[in-house]
Amino acid sequence: MTLSRRKVLSLVGGGAIVAAAIPAAAFLNTRTPQAAVAPWQLAGSYADPRKNALSFALLAPNPHNLQPWKVELVGEDTVLLWQDTDKRLPETDPFDRQIIIGLGCFLEQMVLAAGGAGYSADVSLWPDGEEGPVARAVFAQGGAADPLAAHMLARRSCKEPFEARALAADAVAALSEYAGIITDARQVVQLKSLTWDAWVTEMETPRTLMESVDLMRFGKAEINASPDGIDLGGPFLETLMLAGVVSRKVQADPDSRGFQEGVKIYNEMLFATPAYAVLTSSDNSREAQIGAGRAWLRLNLKCTALGLSLHPVSQCLQEYPEMSAHYDRAHKLLAAPGETVQMLGRVGYGPGVAPSPRWPLEAKLLNG
Repeated sequence: MTLSRRKVLSLVGGGAIVAAAIPAAAFLNTRTPQAAVAPWQLAGSYADPRKNALSFALLAPNPHNLQPWKVELVGEDTVLLWQDTDKRLPETDPFDRQIIIGLGCFLEQMVLAAGGAGYSADVSLWPDGEEGPVARAVFAQGGAADPLAAHMLARRSCKEPFEARALAADAVAALSEYAGIITDARQVVQLKSLTWDAWVTEMETPRTLMESVDLMRFGKAEINASPDGIDLGGPFLETLMLAGVVSRKVQADPDSRGFQEGVKIYNEMLFATPAYAVLTSSDNSREAQIGAGRAWLRLNLKCTALGLSLHPVSQCLQEYPEMSAHYDRAHKLLAAPGETVQMLGRVGYGPGVAPSPRWPLEAKLLNG
């Protein structure tokens, strides 16, 4: 996540720290973690159709950018997708629901990428039971291209304030084929309050806060070394790191100025939201969670196609005790009796943002 100049100046009050550091252009101009974003340039460059599809799949959205997948190539035409159990969120996602949704995003992007290259990928979920791989995909020639596949490399999760304008009516109609789209002013106000309250709860609960802090990657060197988790990079933010304004210690201290300014920034972002997208399922089975991930990926790509931004704000859907009141409130607002709300996201017109870091394909292959 990079910070805009406006946000950075707010962190230091526009003072001398940034003013003194900005002339160091040689430093500022080399802060992009090139190794960590290289997978975005390498997508589609593999001769093996399975690796080619996987090179796009690993760019799919997933919780906290943990990239919780491992892949095994079997024979000449088969891919096994495994959950990487070292990439869990035990405090905020104790039942791995969000992790499984992320694996669904991966599968859908793999299938779309295969189709775009003229291959089909026939997916079977948990072919050997839940102790085995999450999915088996058998590739074959003859797949059809889906128009959504054209937007895979442009997709982003935009963690910025959205413009103060309503979604165009034709955009709402188009997105409604992929998710429930909420634009009613009263409901939008309710969801702004809910998402803010839930975010505050996560930040004020020490163990859930530290789960995020432990996953933060500060600056180019850390991001390149571990291109997963929550990336905090960019020239202005690294200037603040050098000045001691931003650090892991600061982010873990709710009383610090840096933390409090971050709270203000997040408040501004969450309340600058004209619409929401919601995905529900009739049950909360693993299959439903995979289905939600596949639907969320398609929603992301459709937003990209329409020039819209999408940002998940699913803290209120997390299943731990301190979040239970917000979880119940979310389901009362968004779901019919017996349904599970799987995903909630902000939708609007946002600025362009950089791609998120990714591990290269070779780091995720168990073989081959």
